[in-house]
Amino acid sequence: MTLVQIEDKLFLFAVFIYALSMVLYFLSYINKNEKIAKKAQVALRLSFLIHTAAIIVRGLAAARMPLSNQYEFATAFAWGVALFLIIFENKYKYYSMGSFVLPLLLIVIGYAALANKEIQPLMPALKSWWLLIHVSLAILAYGSFALATGTSIMFLIQNKKDGPDSRLPGKEDLDQITYRAVVLGFLFLSMTIITGALWAKKSWGRYWAWDPKETWSLVTWIIYTIYLHLRRSKGLADQKSAWFCILGFLAVLFTYVGVNTLLPSLHSYV
Repeated sequence: MTLVQIEDKLFLFAVFIYALSMVLYFLSYINKNEKIAKKAQVALRLSFLIHTAAIIVRGLAAARMPLSNQYEFATAFAWGVALFLIIFENKYKYYSMGSFVLPLLLIVIGYAALANKEIQPLMPALKSWWLLIHVSLAILAYGSFALATGTSIMFLIQNKKDGPDSRLPGKEDLDQITYRAVVLGFLFLSMTIITGALWAKKSWGRYWAWDPKETWSLVTWIIYTIYLHLRRSKGLADQKSAWFCILGFLAVLFTYVGVNTLLPSLHSYV
């Protein structure tokens, strides 16, 4: 069996276990059952380990960092979502987060499953350590934003007029979790834009060219800047700031999927 075949089987197995974990999280949320939630956690961590192994095997098969095309970035994006879910779940002990974050992960990894998995040689501009630095920062930014989107949806559910949902954390806790995730994501996104500009200067002789992906990364940065301004000015998130957080993640998805699909870009390979 070749490394490519091993990676494909590990990837598919990870997708299956992620889906199983999501179902278990849903069941634990619906039934308020902590035993099912613990099984969901085990499944999440198992799938994360298998997913990590798949990415490592992909790198060995390609003999390079596996971050250079749409499939590789999408699977790493989903890996980043799982990473932040595990980190925040460990810190805050709110198992219900999995019910709202894992569907986002499945959307991203589902896109990866549909993308072209063929291993191709790197373009000349990508043969740089900037690839690892720049793309890794983007993965961390997108993973934290996905976590914040899930908790923003939970916040909106808790903010309904017919009263709070006892199966979810309180609004204040959800606000804190969302805010901290966005701050992390905003820091990583800012560093992504800066390193991208430095890499562009080295590769193409200019820091910024208003390429569609550059432009939409800036739009995403501005949306999260508005969220942070609303959050700090009010001291507590409200529906408007929660919606801005969700809008920011939609901009993230468009930056990655929409630009690659609809707009000609120097970044169409990622």
